[in-house]
Amino acid sequence: MNLFIERFMDVVALIFISYMLLYTTFLFLYVLIGAVRLYEKNRMLKLKNEIKHEYYMPISIIMAAYNEEVTIVDSVKNLLNLDYKLFEIIIIDDGSTDKTVEKLLEAFPFVQINRPIHRKIMCKDALVIYETTIKNIKITLIQKENGGKGDALNLGINASSYPYFVTIDADSLLQRNSLEKIIQPVLADERVIAVGGMVRVAQCVEMVNGEVMDYRIPRNLVVGMQVMEYDRSFLASRIFLDQFSGNLIISGAFGLFKKDVVIAAGGYHTNIIGEDMELVMRLHTFMLNNQRNYRVAYCPEAICWSQMPENIRDVIKQRRRWHIGLFQSLLSYPIMFTRFPHKAVSFFSYLYYWLFELLGPFIEVFGLATILLALSFDLLNVPFMINLFLIYTCYGILLSLTAFFQRVYTQGLKLHGSDVMIALLMVMIEIAIFRYFLSLIRVSAFIGYRKKRCQWGKITRKKHNSKTIEYT
Repeated sequence: MNLFIERFMDVVALIFISYMLLYTTFLFLYVLIGAVRLYEKNRMLKLKNEIKHEYYMPISIIMAAYNEEVTIVDSVKNLLNLDYKLFEIIIIDDGSTDKTVEKLLEAFPFVQINRPIHRKIMCKDALVIYETTIKNIKITLIQKENGGKGDALNLGINASSYPYFVTIDADSLLQRNSLEKIIQPVLADERVIAVGGMVRVAQCVEMVNGEVMDYRIPRNLVVGMQVMEYDRSFLASRIFLDQFSGNLIISGAFGLFKKDVVIAAGGYHTNIIGEDMELVMRLHTFMLNNQRNYRVAYCPEAICWSQMPENIRDVIKQRRRWHIGLFQSLLSYPIMFTRFPHKAVSFFSYLYYWLFELLGPFIEVFGLATILLALSFDLLNVPFMINLFLIYTCYGILLSLTAFFQRVYTQGLKLHGSDVMIALLMVMIEIAIFRYFLSLIRVSAFIGYRKKRCQWGKITRKKHNSKTIEYT
């Protein structure tokens, strides 16, 4: 029996160590390529060698909201300060049960109107429509019965006037130049059908009129660890995958899409949690099936500051539903690999998300459980495992700090002296503990999957640390 367990442990150890080496190799390449690209871009900006366009593409900003009374007014005021020549704002209230609509009606001079909305994508009907114009920016507020975020976004697409639309969460803030940045890949390459922006943690910044005035790492441990996690994620893999149009995720917090292509593909699905990833995967398969030349781009210079959960309970809710959404999306499109194995987005991106994003937590949890089992049978080389863990942890800390400080440098943010030490502390805890905690949470996401596969849950919000000038 002991011999069997020993052989089993040897096989598991080989698989686990191979996985760790493969993952860290990819992570090193991702961070290196991301850092180099951001450095080169920053150098071009300093040399005044960035292409500037005298023309603009009209953009519709669509904000789906459900029970967002705490942040909704500040988020809309923030949009009114965007440095862009032609855009409209469309707010879809998806049957909120709080004072979301009341707060908006108090803050802005809306007038109720009657106008038809041409239904190009299936969605639930609009109940009440309000409109106003502030600083030559048209704002539309639409109330509808609850149908989920995908259904609300579909109604926003139907109500929009312009050929490109941006989706933004109701708890997010855009920098003044975010629209100008996120449209640049479209202006540079007409094949681009979607662009993802960079999402950063809103609790870090104090903003005035869309400009970052101060940047501090939150002292809240839960939020601080997410700062390190987000900077590593958005700097690393997404920039690397962008080299061959291989991104399968455009965050629902901030992304731009070509409207006619999204409509042709059927809009957002309403029976899935990860509607943002599902749409991007469907756009890939739609364009490949129709043999159309296209690109899905990522623009790290277009920055959105979005609120992160501030307690462990909300983190657990968020990460469970993210993992269920990832599973639903990947499971829905095996055609990406079976029909188009010769495409980089298929044989690399699709497999990457299966192996490292979906199955990775299971591999890590299984590896940790096996280590504990080996320890109980006195089959574990403890010094070797400790050294391996320390090497792996230090390697992850180095890459995460590289991503964090590179992002701070290229964005021109100034760190307070104490924040350097706090960043080091946060990243050490995130790599050594928080990462494995999140793996356990993701694995547990499938407990009761059938019951909650279409549920979003509620995340606690707080007021933005943001100020705006008078907009009237």
